[in-house]
Amino acid sequence: MRQKTFVRSNWGVLGSMFPFLWPKDNPKFRIRVLISFVALIIAKVSAVATPLFMIWSVDSLAIDGVNETSASIIGMGSLSLVVCYGFMRLFSVGFNQLRDGVFTIVGQRALRNMAIKTFSHIHALPLQFHISRKTGALSRVIERGVKGVDFLLRFLIFSIVPLILELIFVAILLLIRYDWIYVLIVFVTIFFYTWFTFWVTNIRVRIRERMNRSDSDANQKAIDSLLNFETVKFFNAEKREIERYDSSMAGFEKASIQTNISLAYLNFGQSVLMTAGLVGVMILAANGVSSGLLTVGEFVGINAIMLQLLMPLNFLGTVYREIRQALTDMADMFRILDQPLMINDKLNPVILERVSGEVRFNNVNFSYSSSRTILTKVDFEVKPGQILAIVGPSGSGKSTIGRLLFRFYDVDSGSIHIDGTDIRELKQSQLREFIGVVPQDTVLFNDTIGYNIAYGYKNASFEDIKKVTKAARLFDFVNGLPEGFDTVVGERGLKLSGGEKQRVGIARTLLKNPKILLLDEATSALDTETEKKILKGLIPLFRGRSVISIAHRLSTISSADKIIVIDEGRVVEYGSHSSLLNERGKYFRLWNQQLNENI
Repeated sequence: MRQKTFVRSNWGVLGSMFPFLWPKDNPKFRIRVLISFVALIIAKVSAVATPLFMIWSVDSLAIDGVNETSASIIGMGSLSLVVCYGFMRLFSVGFNQLRDGVFTIVGQRALRNMAIKTFSHIHALPLQFHISRKTGALSRVIERGVKGVDFLLRFLIFSIVPLILELIFVAILLLIRYDWIYVLIVFVTIFFYTWFTFWVTNIRVRIRERMNRSDSDANQKAIDSLLNFETVKFFNAEKREIERYDSSMAGFEKASIQTNISLAYLNFGQSVLMTAGLVGVMILAANGVSSGLLTVGEFVGINAIMLQLLMPLNFLGTVYREIRQALTDMADMFRILDQPLMINDKLNPVILERVSGEVRFNNVNFSYSSSRTILTKVDFEVKPGQILAIVGPSGSGKSTIGRLLFRFYDVDSGSIHIDGTDIRELKQSQLREFIGVVPQDTVLFNDTIGYNIAYGYKNASFEDIKKVTKAARLFDFVNGLPEGFDTVVGERGLKLSGGEKQRVGIARTLLKNPKILLLDEATSALDTETEKKILKGLIPLFRGRSVISIAHRLSTISSADKIIVIDEGRVVEYGSHSSLLNERGKYFRLWNQQLNENI
């Protein structure tokens, strides 16, 4: 049954950030958050107080037009008032910078922890998710999501919250020094400005979503095409790939044009509303000066207050648009975080102190979906020191056995045991320490040959690497390269041949030194002579291990202790090479078929 993925609202996304900004296990970070908030309040009080000192300074220079309130202040002297004005501006800037400096460690650590959590969760997701994913699109989702977190941390905390505080302080100042009609004009202006901004921005967000989809699609097609560079060349399909890429870029171009046009419309509308509000307040102030209710200094001061308010409010349009986009991008990232793990460890897993490597499949049934059964009542065992070969036609379920053993999936019924313990009782990380896998398609990191081999065991010495390289018949090849083990293999190992990649994969797995060795057609890309040499070198390394060899080329497993034949998900034959030939059944027919193909 498919599990539903929980979809977070915008408030849910914001709420998900809170534990990263207010970590329970880090009181030092909490103190930093509090210090930042205190610095923010001081900075905003200083910013709102700055126009007051401008009013008093102007009135001290135009003493004939002062009222009683200003007259009591003027005694300080115009020079002192100008100095105080300068200090208020300095406090406003200084405490803002203090807030930024104190909070930056919290913000960057929160960003880092969220990125790590996302990356860790992706690695913990089931194989089914990774098989169906699109790597390029997924990387863009993560990239945009982390950038969205970074944006929200900077602008939500450093712009929106300060702006709200400044609006509150300005409203209080206008009520105390002027009249409620000023506050009404300011808030009516803000209301219509906010409504207009939200309305247009919601339209723009939908356009941006289309633009993001086109961007992700173009990026995915580009990556897919470049990863399959050789295939493109084989089929002379460069023009076809360019046309596919261009079709996605055309959608991106159209959405980008719409985005820029709507931005111009938004900016102009915001300017009209803000100008109307400013002019309205200034007309009231001018009337106040004419009637003697206000001084020239207060006229200049209210103009300064409005400009000080309008500058960040004008910036709010940009911030809101980006916050909406950031929330959209973060929602995509959290949608990945909300993907169910499906394969979970027990709360109190069994810890095996020593492992011999005995493997037992007990009446295993499995299907990827309800429409198709893959394995039915599969039953076999492998003891340490034994080699079990699994053969059968393509699509019979051979590779699925390896995936179940590695617990990429859980069985539908039946059980899989290692040393008598159901693998579902074990911790996944410990289970996978016991098993080494050499897949048919060995994928390498875009790093050196040495790095890719050493990936099997991070503390391996160079002597250990040389030993497994010789066992994999790779040492002479690597030693003959100009840069030796420091040779970079390229994206997915494209600079190496298929056989060379498989030998790197064999060496890497041998370095892991597992108790259980799974060879999934591990020598299929090798020529017959090299294959025989490698198998001869590997036989001594098989001692004491349980070896499961999934093979298409039957000549490679004729010396196996046991062979099981899988057909349509069932074990149809079981025995040694000679006994299976004597039965003259499925294995006999497969053997003869391959003999005839090799003639």
